[in-house]
Amino acid sequence: MRLAIFDVDGTLVSGRSTEKRFMAWLLRRGHIGPFQILSAAWFVVRWFPRFGRHVFRKNKAYLNGLPVSLVADEAKQFVQSVPDAAWVEPALAELRQHGKNGDIVVLLSGTLQPIAESLCSRFGADGSLGTECHVEQQRFTASPPVQHPFYDEKADMLPSICETYRIAAGEIYAYADSHFDIPLLRKVGHPVAVCPDRTLAEWARANNHRILPH
Repeated sequence: MRLAIFDVDGTLVSGRSTEKRFMAWLLRRGHIGPFQILSAAWFVVRWFPRFGRHVFRKNKAYLNGLPVSLVADEAKQFVQSVPDAAWVEPALAELRQHGKNGDIVVLLSGTLQPIAESLCSRFGADGSLGTECHVEQQRFTASPPVQHPFYDEKADMLPSICETYRIAAGEIYAYADSHFDIPLLRKVGHPVAVCPDRTLAEWARANNHRILPH
């Protein structure tokens, strides 16, 4: 048995990020209003000194005040609304093959955990690790996320993943599309670049790693 880790945005889902699409979904359905918009704007001002250029990725304050249960329900409906044409077929084929082989499949993504969980169900994956937002009294707050699998933080989560599934990093397959995923890809035994950006493609070719699609 092996473990396969898949990024989501750009790796399994093409086009705009799932979170940006979900934000638009919540806005259209009237769940994001002036309070959430102002919270998101203030987050940028308050946290830019700490997060710098990554402050927009860390900004989940557009959920401020929304019930956790509502966001979870909306995420399920949103994921079901995403057309099959949005999937990156070569990566999805790899995911399915890992499943057929009896491997453990885990989604590791900076997208919101409710989205990751819903995608996990739709793709038939075994588990998901997405962005965990700060919650008080079953409502989201404007604080920075308590877990955000992005860039170095993905690589930092690898030891915990290995411990959870009792699999050595050298036995892990990891699929990703961005140079931000290189810190994680360096640490696994079987890195795979999926529709990679230029930096990741150059790194993969230099190290003789697989690139999808061929």
